[in-house]
Amino acid sequence: MNDVSCQIQSWQDHFDRNLASRLKLTSHAPGLLSEAMQYSALSGGKRMRPLLTYASARSLGISPERVDGIACAIELIHAYSLIHDDLPAMDDDDIRRGNPTCHKAFDEATAILAGDALQAFAFEILSSDPELSNHPESQVKIIRHVSHACGAKGMAGGQVLDLSAVGKQLTLEALCTMHRLKTGALIAASATAPSLLGQAGDGLTGRLNRYGECVGLSFQIHDDILDVTGNTETVGKSTQKDAAALKPTFPSILGLEESRSYAMRLRDEALGEIRHFPGNTDCLEWLAGYAVSRDS
Repeated sequence: MNDVSCQIQSWQDHFDRNLASRLKLTSHAPGLLSEAMQYSALSGGKRMRPLLTYASARSLGISPERVDGIACAIELIHAYSLIHDDLPAMDDDDIRRGNPTCHKAFDEATAILAGDALQAFAFEILSSDPELSNHPESQVKIIRHVSHACGAKGMAGGQVLDLSAVGKQLTLEALCTMHRLKTGALIAASATAPSLLGQAGDGLTGRLNRYGECVGLSFQIHDDILDVTGNTETVGKSTQKDAAALKPTFPSILGLEESRSYAMRLRDEALGEIRHFPGNTDCLEWLAGYAVSRDS
């Protein structure tokens, strides 16, 4: 295992401990709700978003401990979005991260409320984390940035576009717009938020944001590819569902090979944004590559 892989693993272990510790604060909630929240948030996963937050902080010379609150909040928002995305009214999925989805493990009402509570808890963390509260102006910017990424002009808006696209043939531009909102906005926020804490300046913030946008879109393209080429056991969720559900995807518009090429071009564009960056970008580079090479 090389130095970058060791660092990534160290961050994953650190993050999982930190997230579990924070989720203990929800134990005062009704037992079933707390259990469902922890079931969904602590069930593994790639932790791509918190890793991007730590890697971005590293590139700016910011310690991991200073961005723990950001990393946890964004991952909780992601966990809530997966719970709701799997519901019968959305994608109607039975498997997530190799386990029964929240509404299957519990029930639909509990799943909805667990998602609601995880999102609320994310913003409780952002508004009370001591490392953020010590810099109130930056804290407000980060809260605004993250809320924009998961709201009507970000993830939620993208989900509406996704649902309305079923059975339709979208243009490549429309498909990219949908996924820049649904998937890419929160990934871009993961990479950008540390720069708002670190007072990095508009130039570096803009480059990190563009890096995150490219990684987010390439990540989604690769997800679409895995839906065609992967299997449920490896990927950890149902595969070959997009075609069955008549959902437009990158392979359905571009074909598999051109989709792979497009994802690689986006990876290269992401790497270009952080080239000649003043800090250590080795982990940002690794994550850009991982987004288009993973098997799950």
